[in-house]
Amino acid sequence: MSEDWNVVVSLYQDGFRRALRALSALGEVRRAPYHNLLVMSVEAPEALLTAVERLTEERPDLYDAIARVAPAMRGFRFASAEEFLAGATAILREWAPRLAGKSFHVRLHRRGFRHELRTPDAERRLDDAVLAALREAGTPGTISFADPDAVIVIDTIDDRAGISLWERADLARHRLLRPD
Repeated sequence: MSEDWNVVVSLYQDGFRRALRALSALGEVRRAPYHNLLVMSVEAPEALLTAVERLTEERPDLYDAIARVAPAMRGFRFASAEEFLAGATAILREWAPRLAGKSFHVRLHRRGFRHELRTPDAERRLDDAVLAALREAGTPGTISFADPDAVIVIDTIDDRAGISLWERADLARHRLLRPD
């Protein structure tokens, strides 16, 4: 997808029209080239998450339409699996101080590049990159899938990736993040 986005919205079956109509009041929203997926371009992605959650409280039918909202804190383009891993690793090394001494894991939601990039391998390599950065800094962390301190979420659509780091409090507060 050649257009930029900073939010990915996954939809439940039969929720597409309701979600598209409701979200268009909050920002630029468009169809992604994949089933039950919308992308948005907004100035404040995290504020959008809060606004969408407020909408689902006011209109419970939207909670049955919207499966997941994934705001991206950072984004980058890539042309190969190697470029994807290099771009994600660079961002994760910058964020490593936020993970000092904490438990975490990387979760990749991938659309496109299926033949070049295997999700479990990419997640493992990125987990290892963060662990190495934390060891180098003298603040080792651990991988945990059961109640981690943080989850690093990466969404890809073809040649574009959006990446975020959510801490336990964020995950508890925002019911539509659903990183795993």
